[in-house]
Amino acid sequence: MSIPFFPYKLFFLYIEPISALGGAIYAGLLPKTYLRDLTLTNNTPTPTAVTWPVLMTLYQLSNLYLLFALNEHLVLSSTDNIKTWKRLLCGLLIADFGHLLSLAPLGFDVYWRVWDWNAMMWGSVGFVYLGATTRMSFLLNLGLGTPVTATSQKAAKAS
Repeated sequence: MSIPFFPYKLFFLYIEPISALGGAIYAGLLPKTYLRDLTLTNNTPTPTAVTWPVLMTLYQLSNLYLLFALNEHLVLSSTDNIKTWKRLLCGLLIADFGHLLSLAPLGFDVYWRVWDWNAMMWGSVGFVYLGATTRMSFLLNLGLGTPVTATSQKAAKAS
């Protein structure tokens, strides 16, 4: 069975991987700006210095954004197998929840006060909400045609 619903292909093969590449560039090449923008307020001063441990952590984060982009695009573009798509997207959905949880030190306001979000928060919360919702929709077979149920699987095996 192929992936018939065009918005899924557009989002998972192009929009999200390109966004992750942006995150990789931002964390890896603009570490001071990246750190400054990890806040709900828009008037946080840019750090004057970044310690080596923090810089190495940001480089590792940048590398993980790159891995995320490559895995999502290369694996999903190489197959139309629904099972493969669902397994990868399930893993990414778990990572979405972990990503959102990593913002908890900012307080619970970060999850809903959209009027306080800067560009980083729109990417780190808003875009993650969009990705998680799109993944859950795919995992629930929305837009994929007939939902796969235990009864339909048994019927297919019997024929």
